[in-house]
Amino acid sequence: MYLTHFGLKQLPFGMTPDPDFFFTGNKRGEILAALLYALEQGDGIIKVTGEVGSGKTMLCRMLESRLPAQIEVIYLVNPTLTREQVMYTIAGELELPIQGKRADEVIRMLHVALIEKHIHGKQVVLLVEEAQAMSLETLEEIRLFSNLETAHHKLLQIVLFGQPELDVHLNLTRMRQLRERITNSFKVPPLTSTNLPEYLKFRLRAAGYHGPDLFSSGAAGLIGQVSKGIVRRISILADKALLAAFADNANTVMVKHVRAAIRDSEFSQPVFTRMRVAISVALLLLLTLGWLGWHFSAPRPAVASPAVKVLARSAPAVTVLPVSPAKPLPVTPAATETPVVQSAVLPRPSTFDQRLLLSKSWLEQQSSDHYSIQLALIASLDQAEMGRILHRLETEMGLEHIYVYTSSKNSAGRIGVLYGSYASRAEALSMLDQLTLRWGYRAQLRTIGGIKKEITAS
Repeated sequence: MYLTHFGLKQLPFGMTPDPDFFFTGNKRGEILAALLYALEQGDGIIKVTGEVGSGKTMLCRMLESRLPAQIEVIYLVNPTLTREQVMYTIAGELELPIQGKRADEVIRMLHVALIEKHIHGKQVVLLVEEAQAMSLETLEEIRLFSNLETAHHKLLQIVLFGQPELDVHLNLTRMRQLRERITNSFKVPPLTSTNLPEYLKFRLRAAGYHGPDLFSSGAAGLIGQVSKGIVRRISILADKALLAAFADNANTVMVKHVRAAIRDSEFSQPVFTRMRVAISVALLLLLTLGWLGWHFSAPRPAVASPAVKVLARSAPAVTVLPVSPAKPLPVTPAATETPVVQSAVLPRPSTFDQRLLLSKSWLEQQSSDHYSIQLALIASLDQAEMGRILHRLETEMGLEHIYVYTSSKNSAGRIGVLYGSYASRAEALSMLDQLTLRWGYRAQLRTIGGIKKEITAS
């Protein structure tokens, strides 16, 4: 849409890993060179980790494109494979006739095929994506493939690409054999505020732009602040900011255009920060409305009832989740600024009735032995007020994992606010610990069955 306006030949911030847009700055070029060297030297298992959207897939594609002709690449991109399915998948990638073969027969066929390729001067490299999502058993099976070797050479080299959770798995005692087989380990870092403007310029030049700096220093700085240096987030914000500038008929992307992009994005803040900010703002708003109602009522001494009461274990009568000063909200544009692409940034309407119906359906589908995290129990308010709270929550953080239900206790109506569903207690406790560390407030662990009983008894 904005290509002609800015003199571009193609989209500069697309999501597909196009090698023409590979940015070598911020150690990425060095990591690629080190990977190429390690594979050409015949190293066994190599590990590459990085946050979601940091550029691991792009690095993987670049590695394949730069490998010499004698190195054959096969992929494992499905993290849900079982340990037995892994060997059949690798054999299938090598085009071996495995139909009807037992697992031990497939292993022998693989060994023979790899030896034959080695005799003819070929190397085989297995690139494993999303390794952090694989089961420990599957990772162990992949480790066993590194045992396929001659007296002097590995027959199958392995590169594991994964998120930081992969390191958590490898640090387990039962995974020490795989951990000790890793000869090289690389971490893809987020972009810094110094090289982010360089990244924006590089992508624009690669897309055919030849003019002066398209992003103002303030715009680039705001993108860096909100994106936390994650390449995917930078690209999403930059693309949306270009669209906002085009709609504004501007030739330079300014701060106000980035603000419009932020409002139209799901990651303007980390999810837990967005959650605590949203809940804090909603509760403070209710308290303020309660005070205003008391202030402008009949001029006689009165004690206002709290607008919101959060009923959680060991919590005070009114609990407002703290907001970390280190992670400020994105600055909203001044009232005098011209609105940009308003239809693209306005949040979808959400009423309490809609959220309640959705939550009811969600609860019915959940197994009673699953767990959820109860963020709060709120003294009943009218539906319009709850609708405004949900609207604010949606604007700040989205409602993807938020569910509500109504119940009563001692004839007092209450609204429960839940976060997520977890198949095991350990998984739920892990998330609860994360919430506690980030909020300084411990929510309550609930079973889905217990919540259902509470609703039924109401």
